[in-house]
Amino acid sequence: MSGGLTGRGQGPLAAVRVVDLTSVLMGPYATQIFADLGADVIKVESPEGDTTRQLPPGHAPDRGGMFLNLNRGKRSLALDLKRPAARAALLRLAGTADVFVHSMRLAAVRRLGLDYAAVKAANPAIVYANLYGFGRDGPYRDHPAYDDIVQAASGLAALQGRFARDGEPRFVATVVADKVAGLTAAYAIIAALYARERTGLGQEIEVPMFETLVSFAMVEHLNGAVFRPPLGPPEYPRVVAPERRPYRTADGHIAVMIYTDRQWRAFFDALGHPVWSRDPAFASLRARTENIGMVLGRLADVLRGRTTEAWMALFEAAGIPAMPIFSTADLLENPHLDAVGFWQERETEHGPVRLSGIPTRFSRTPGAVGEPGPALGAHGREILDELGYSKAEAEMILGEAQPA
Repeated sequence: MSGGLTGRGQGPLAAVRVVDLTSVLMGPYATQIFADLGADVIKVESPEGDTTRQLPPGHAPDRGGMFLNLNRGKRSLALDLKRPAARAALLRLAGTADVFVHSMRLAAVRRLGLDYAAVKAANPAIVYANLYGFGRDGPYRDHPAYDDIVQAASGLAALQGRFARDGEPRFVATVVADKVAGLTAAYAIIAALYARERTGLGQEIEVPMFETLVSFAMVEHLNGAVFRPPLGPPEYPRVVAPERRPYRTADGHIAVMIYTDRQWRAFFDALGHPVWSRDPAFASLRARTENIGMVLGRLADVLRGRTTEAWMALFEAAGIPAMPIFSTADLLENPHLDAVGFWQERETEHGPVRLSGIPTRFSRTPGAVGEPGPALGAHGREILDELGYSKAEAEMILGEAQPA
């Protein structure tokens, strides 16, 4: 899309250049997707670097395992954006780009003179994305936000507490707010790029974590509160039922989802139609939903009677969705992931490393996992040379941000 500057990798976004002023996880996850799909992602960092660099473990103090995976395929440019020459260089870089994305609060990006108006002046066709905690038109706009904060604010922590014996709120055991917001940012930016292809016009995008997670949670949980007055509480009964959990078997645990009428009939056929299967509570999806606690409790009692292997064989024969409970460690040696070539291994200065693969596949323009996250400022001279700066000018721009 940008004239004369192509992406570094292969994939459907190989002609896109992204100027990436994000840090931690939400923004870097969004731009990881762009890099995996071929875009030239230039990660612009302060002289101190993205804080995620410091998270252990790792062989280098500034590149732990999470950073290497999250920032793969990107180039690093370290700039002190409080220095006028560095800011001017960044705006020149923005002039060559398709996308400008940051994860600073609005007041901070304005102080740096890098808000949409400033970047648009350098590149009227730019797609400019703001990624932050709370939408700028609401009273929470200046609140700092991390994943835990947004899980709490969005209702997810309270929902998780419904499963706890003590009823206390719980966080989901993954940084779900950051990643859902990152995915939302990725599709929003790609949609804006598509609109620009049709109209020639760039635009500004806002992706607030709080609103994104509320939308995400309320897809199913708005439920009875869709209606005015409400026909029920804002929750989906099957999902919040205390009985909804991995089921204990005779020798372990299993997940099973018997959902449709056909699946329940197949299950009862396999069991030989016990007396309790004729209970009206099992007769239809509506009846099962209205009696979900009893239905799941009965299923839990039955599943304790056989081994996980025996149940898996029965469910597979009956066409019922089920899987054993895998740990994250189990996934590193998983026959399905091995067969599809999910894990990507690289020989690097850190020794052999394993990176997660790209979950999407394209028949004509497949993406590719790039090299692990770069050293701070590793590509500074290269990028400034591409922008036409002399060696002396580059040294002046980089200043203290240039790595030793």
